[in-house]
Amino acid sequence: MTSRIKTTVVGSYPLPDWLVALPSEQAVVDATRVVLHTQERAGIDVVCDGELYRFDVNHPETNGMIEYFVRPLGGMRTDIRFEELLAFRQQAGMGFRLRPPAVVDGPVDGGSLDLPGACQRAMGLTDRPLKFTLTGPHMLAKTLVDQHYGDVAARAAALADALAEQVRHCHADIVQVDEANLPGHPDEWPWAARTINKVLDAVPGTAAVHLCFGNYGGQSIQQGSWNQLMDYLNALHVDHIVMENAHRPVEELAAFKELRPEIGMGLGVVDIKRTDIESAETIARAIERAEAVLGPGRVTYIHPDCGFWMLKRNIADGKIRALVAGRDLYEGVGQ
Repeated sequence: MTSRIKTTVVGSYPLPDWLVALPSEQAVVDATRVVLHTQERAGIDVVCDGELYRFDVNHPETNGMIEYFVRPLGGMRTDIRFEELLAFRQQAGMGFRLRPPAVVDGPVDGGSLDLPGACQRAMGLTDRPLKFTLTGPHMLAKTLVDQHYGDVAARAAALADALAEQVRHCHADIVQVDEANLPGHPDEWPWAARTINKVLDAVPGTAAVHLCFGNYGGQSIQQGSWNQLMDYLNALHVDHIVMENAHRPVEELAAFKELRPEIGMGLGVVDIKRTDIESAETIARAIERAEAVLGPGRVTYIHPDCGFWMLKRNIADGKIRALVAGRDLYEGVGQ
């Protein structure tokens, strides 16, 4: 029986202790095999590499989702002057960081970034449909100190062009662009939508977008609500969205009734900010509740609210198994 609702993960997986203790290129490949195999054994429909290749031990608070992308780009400088540090600490929404990842001091280009290489390596380690993830231009632009463009929207547009050129060569089944800063700044949605669509339009396969309210040591760092972002979501050139719902007020589900019917609803049913493992019944009820509000057949994917990087491996693995068990219970598989 083919399931109507597909299971997937958002991206990151806890870094194995042995990889931290003895890192190497081969160890990253071996660890990625473990992450993929864990998802395969659980029955996840669309697997992800766990983002282990970009984990930055010096920046665990953001799981390498910023430095990895911006530092190799052309036009970036990483020796940051004191006055630039002071300026960065005045930027809105950056209270979760003490330092910027880089300073933009020239035209941005692809530099030495190689997303297709990381994507191709993961594709070679699994026979399942694979999702490849990257951080979006809005969040990256917000974290930088700018000495060149003088405007955050222009900076984001340049970053989007550089990322689009990379994504054009990423042939994973799904390419997912992550934006974790926009939910706290919904007024920025018009230029955020224009820039992310440059990246989405370059995706050779299926394009997805993940939004959440942040995950800093298990805590949200953005405030707001999903109804403030419906114009943004409806402007996306995307197959489906991947949303944080399990940790959010249940009343917010109603906002997604305004989502364009052409856009698939990815429903967060696993709360990654809690360490208890959801039961299959809990997940099945979450799907049932969402489809009661949004309409039957509206949920196309279920997944965790965000990445697993800050959890212990046994907890993450249990939550991965629960996803499939809950979906199967809801759809009556094996009954």
